[in-house]
Parts: sequence; structure tokens; C-alpha cells
Amino acid sequence: MAITLDHTIVPARDKEGSARFFARVFGLEYKAAASHFAPVQVNESLTLDFDDREKFESHHYAFKVSEPEFDAILARVKKEGLSYGSGPYSPENMQIADRRGGRAFYFREPNGHLLEVLTA
Repeated sequence: MAITLDHTIVPARDKEGSARFFARVFGLEYKAAASHFAPVQVNESLTLDFDDREKFESHHYAFKVSEPEFDAILARVKKEGLSYGSGPYSPENMQIADRRGGRAFYFREPNGHLLEVLTA
């Protein structure tokens, strides 16, 4: 059996607000809190479990998506009025990166985590 990542905990100041934001921007569904987590099913094998924390360091989460998903996510990021950028050290330059035969962009979500969306 191949090893797959099943779930990971995403620290947040407001777990349900953060789960709703993530689901909205990525075109996913947030159903409700489960136990003390606010889970968002990313795909058939991965769930992000948002959890309230007072203190935490920001993390980098990268998501490989199809070209149509990329365009849809970028449109929702723009609709939210968020800055985005072409690299991890330039997440606000409002540019898209051409990389490895695909495209990529980065943006910060409300808790300061850096989200990367890439196609290749």
C-alpha cells in the first residue's frame, strides 16, 4: 500500500471561520464542526482539520490542481480582495508564476498561513 497523508491539523484563531474561508476559496464544502475540529475534505484521501489555537507559527500548504481549478481558485482569491503573488517571498506582487511547465501563485489566508496553488 502506498503511504498517503490522511489529515493534518491547521492551527487557526477561529477554526470554523478559517474552515469556511478555505472551503469557499478552494470551491469545497464545509459541513460542520466534528469533535473539536472544523474539517474540510480536500479530496478522497485528505482532510484539513482546523483547530483553535492561541499561538502558532504560520505554515505553508501547497495544492496541485488542474488548469480549470487553478483559474477558478484564482478568481475566488481575487473576488475576496486578497493579494497574491508569484513566489513564497513575493506573495503580494499580484503576478502568476510560470513554473515547471505550469502555473503557480501564493496567497496568505486570514491566519497568516501561506497557501500555494500550482498546476505542474
